[in-house]
Amino acid sequence: MAAQSESIEQLTAEFARMPGIGKRTAARLAFHVQSVSKEEAGRLVDAIRAVKAKSLTCSHCFNVSETDPCPVCSDGGRDRSMICVVERVSDLAAIEASGSYRGLYHVLGGRIAPLDGVYPENLTISRLVRRIKKGNIKEVVIATNPDTEGDSTAHHLMQELAPLGVAVSALARGMPVGGQLEHAAKNTLAGAIKGRQRIRN
Repeated sequence: MAAQSESIEQLTAEFARMPGIGKRTAARLAFHVQSVSKEEAGRLVDAIRAVKAKSLTCSHCFNVSETDPCPVCSDGGRDRSMICVVERVSDLAAIEASGSYRGLYHVLGGRIAPLDGVYPENLTISRLVRRIKKGNIKEVVIATNPDTEGDSTAHHLMQELAPLGVAVSALARGMPVGGQLEHAAKNTLAGAIKGRQRIRN
C-alpha cells in the first residue's frame, strides 16, 4: 500500500524532472501545492498554461517573449553593433537583471555537449553567423558558462567567427569556474561584463 496519494507522487515526479530540483525539494513543492487553496493552485495552473500558450521564440535572437521580435530586439535604444551570445534564455535574463549590458543578444539554445548528444548543428550557431554577415556588428561578446562544455562552445564560436572580421570578447573571469550565469549575483555579472577581455580584434 502506497504511503501517500498517487496524485502527490505523480506531481512530485513532475517537479523532480525540472532542472535543479531534487526529489526532496520536489516532494516539498508537491505537498505545498496540495496544502494551498483551490484558487491559489488554479492560479499556478493558469500561469503554466499562459506560458505555454503565449510564449514565442524571437526570430532574431531566439529569446522567449510574447512578441516577435522580442522587446530587446525591438528596443531602439540598444547598441545594435554588439551581440552577447548566451547558452539559454535564463542567462539572457540574468545579464539583463545586472543592468550592465545594453547591446543585443543571441541565444544558442544550449551548449556543445557530445556526451549528451548536442553538437554545433543542434544549436543556433549558423543563424548567429548569418546575423553577423547581414548586420553592422562590430563586437561579439561570448558569455557561455565557465565550465568544460561552455569553454568548448566558446572555442567553437571563436573558430566560426574568425573569418567574419568582428571583434570577439569574453566575460572576465569574475565568474567562478563551474558556475552558472543564471545563478550569479548581479554585481558579479556586471563586473564580468564590464571587465570583458578582447580575444580577437
